[in-house]
Amino acid sequence: MNVKKEIFKQFSSTRDAFAQALVDMAKDDTNIVALCADLKSSLKLDTFEQLCPKQFYEMGICEQNMASAACGMAKLGKIPFICSYAVFSPGRNWDQIRVGACYSNLPIKVVGGHAGLVTGPDGATHQALEDIAMMRVLPNMEVYVPSCPSEAYGITKYIAYTKKPTYLRLNRINQQEVYGVEEFTFKKATLIYEGNDCLICAMGVCVDISKKAAVELEKEGISCKVLGVHCIKPLDEKRIIQEAKHCGCVVSVEEHQIYGGLGSVISEVLSRHHPTIQEFVAVEDTFGQSGESDELLNLYGISVENVKEKVRRAIERKNKK
Repeated sequence: MNVKKEIFKQFSSTRDAFAQALVDMAKDDTNIVALCADLKSSLKLDTFEQLCPKQFYEMGICEQNMASAACGMAKLGKIPFICSYAVFSPGRNWDQIRVGACYSNLPIKVVGGHAGLVTGPDGATHQALEDIAMMRVLPNMEVYVPSCPSEAYGITKYIAYTKKPTYLRLNRINQQEVYGVEEFTFKKATLIYEGNDCLICAMGVCVDISKKAAVELEKEGISCKVLGVHCIKPLDEKRIIQEAKHCGCVVSVEEHQIYGGLGSVISEVLSRHHPTIQEFVAVEDTFGQSGESDELLNLYGISVENVKEKVRRAIERKNKK
């Protein structure tokens, strides 16, 4: 199943697209239910509540109870989406997700909104920079990070009918559609930009950053292949190994801690199957702070310039081998 990105220009963010996908499904399937921890407006669930009031549950500021209730609903055949800021869910209810959902392999859908540095002015306490590490380590859990609204819409519809517990990471900022060489396909890395000298693997808002870096590097005579990685677990290992062999070096780009996220999972795969020089663009083992999204991305090195510098460094290391 593929997603045609041209028709999703109406959505300004991944959370907008997620909310619309949920409404579109719930109108035809009463098993689709949404549980929210007092953040209905932030997750754009106002319309869902209005159109599907019997399928919406306001749980209050009780993330642990929300996860446990969702597990019970899933056991009874419902398809529950539990929605909050990522720092609260899975941040506060990881134990309930681990034991209630993953141990029993129940298909609850954990939706972590306002993730990463682009949460901006809300500051360090509300910027989830560790959520992917927390979730990908759980048995049975699948992890998705859309790079643009159309991916968020398609992934939301896709995960609703998988039989796995799932984590969907969303952002609050407006994001443009990311067009690539290949069309988006579920669980497959997407070729965004063609090149040969270095492989750049990126997720979420960093896909667009990486594409811009590749375009600028091409003017310097450096050719980069950019892969958009929307599925962190299960990772498209075959494609990443193939492209790493072709390019000879890798740069991973993510809006997450350097430990446990996209860069880590790529490194784990390559170390087992094809050891490859790798550089990392990520948050370097620190908390965020309050500020505008673009300012914070630049401050923490999640930027076009830093991607370019890491690519040059990776190629230099490759040439010294």
